[in-house]
Amino acid sequence: MSANESSKPTPPVPAPPAKPLPRKLPAPAAAVPAASTAPVSSDAAKWGRVSEDGTVEVREGENWRVVGQYPDGTPDEALAYFVRKYEDIAFKVQTLEQRHQAGGATASDLVKQAGHLVDEATDAAAVGDLAGLLERLLTLTASLSEATAEEQQRAKELLDQAIAERTALVERAEAIAARDLSKVQWKQVTAELGELFDAWQAQQQNGPRLSKGLSQQLWKRFRDARSVVDKHRRAFYSELDDTHKAARDAKTRLIERAEALAPRGTDGIPAYRTLLDDWKAAGRAGRKADDALWARFKAAGDALYAARAEQSAAEEAESAPKIEARQALLEEAKAVADESNIKRARALLTRIQRQWDEIGRIFPRDKERALDDKLRVIEQALKAREEVDWKKNNPETKARANDMSSQLLEAIEKLESELATAEKSGDKKAIKEASDALEARRAWLSALGG
Repeated sequence: MSANESSKPTPPVPAPPAKPLPRKLPAPAAAVPAASTAPVSSDAAKWGRVSEDGTVEVREGENWRVVGQYPDGTPDEALAYFVRKYEDIAFKVQTLEQRHQAGGATASDLVKQAGHLVDEATDAAAVGDLAGLLERLLTLTASLSEATAEEQQRAKELLDQAIAERTALVERAEAIAARDLSKVQWKQVTAELGELFDAWQAQQQNGPRLSKGLSQQLWKRFRDARSVVDKHRRAFYSELDDTHKAARDAKTRLIERAEALAPRGTDGIPAYRTLLDDWKAAGRAGRKADDALWARFKAAGDALYAARAEQSAAEEAESAPKIEARQALLEEAKAVADESNIKRARALLTRIQRQWDEIGRIFPRDKERALDDKLRVIEQALKAREEVDWKKNNPETKARANDMSSQLLEAIEKLESELATAEKSGDKKAIKEASDALEARRAWLSALGG
C-alpha cells in the first residue's frame, strides 16, 4: 500500500440497524392536522454524540443507538455527516407534506411514498429528531388515508356515471336498431348512429376504465345494434342501386327514341310528349345521373320545338295579309247591325262569310280564334233579330193574335156596359171590380197590337 493510499480517510461505516419498527403505523382516533412544512433544523449536540473511536450515536428517547463510525474525522465532522443523512430524510418528508397540501398528486400515490419514508426513517443511520419525523409521517399517513377514501368514493361515483352513460349509448343504439328500418331516412339514421359511436369513443378514451367483462358486454350490445342497422342500410342501398340502374336503362332507351324523332321535325312532337309521360313514370336514377340523362332528353325535345318555332314563324309571316283581310271584313260587317232591312242584312253577312272562308287558315291559331269570335258576335246579333221578326210575322202567330183580339174586344165591351150600370147604381165594389177588369183587358189588347 502506498503512502498516499494510507493517508486517505476511512469512510464512515453505518452501524447495522436494530430491529425495525413496524411498517404499518396505527391510525389515530381522529385526523391529525398536517405538520408544519418549515425547514427542519438539527441540533447535533442534542440528538447525537461521538465516542473517541469515531462511533456515532443518536438519541431516541432516553436511549442511545449507534448509527455508524467516522474514524478519520473530527467529532464535528462525524456529527455533520450523519446530520446531513437526517436532513435528507427530513427534506423528503417536507416535500411529501407540501405535495399533499398542494393537491397535485393522488392520495393513493402519496400513501405509497409515505410508506417508503417510514421504512427509511425507521432505525435510520442519521442524527436528528427521527421520532419527530415518524410522528409527522404518522399524521401525514392518517390524512392521506382519509383523502384516499374520498378519492376512491369519487372514483366509484365516476365509474358508476360512466357505466350509466355507456349503457345509455347502448340503449339508444338498440332503439335505432329496433325501428322499422324499411321506413327510415337513412341519412338521418346514419348521422345519429355516427354521433353515438363518436360519444362511445370519447368516453372510452377520456372516461374511467371499466372492468374488462362489463366493457366487453356493453361493447357487444352496441356492436350488435350497429350491425343490424348496417345490414339494413346495405340492403337498402343495394336495392336502391338496382332501382337506379333500371331507371337509367329505361331513360337511356327513351333518349334514343327521342333523338330518333329529330328527322320528323314538328310531326315528332306528339310522340315526344308520349315519351315525356314515360320518362316521368321511369323513376329516379340518382341525382347526378338524372341531371345528365335529362339534359340529353330535353335537348332532343328542344330540337323538335325549335323546328316547330321555325314553322310557326313562317306560317305567321304567311298569315299576316290574311289577318289584314279578315280585319277589313270585320269593319265591313259592322254595317249588318245598321241595316234595318233584315233580308238585306242577311245578304250582306252571307257575302262576308263566304269571303271570310275563302281567305283560308291563319296562324297562330289563337289569332284566328280571336277574329272568328268577333264575327260570331255579329252573326248571333243578326240571328236574334231574325227570330224576333219571324215570331212577329208568322201567319199562325198572327191568326192567334187576331182571335185573341176579338175575344178581348168583346170582353171590353161587356165590362164597359157593366161599369156604366154600376156607376148608375152607385155600387162602389162593383165599380172597382169592373174598372180593374176593364183595365187589364185593355192592357192585353195593347200588347197584341190592337
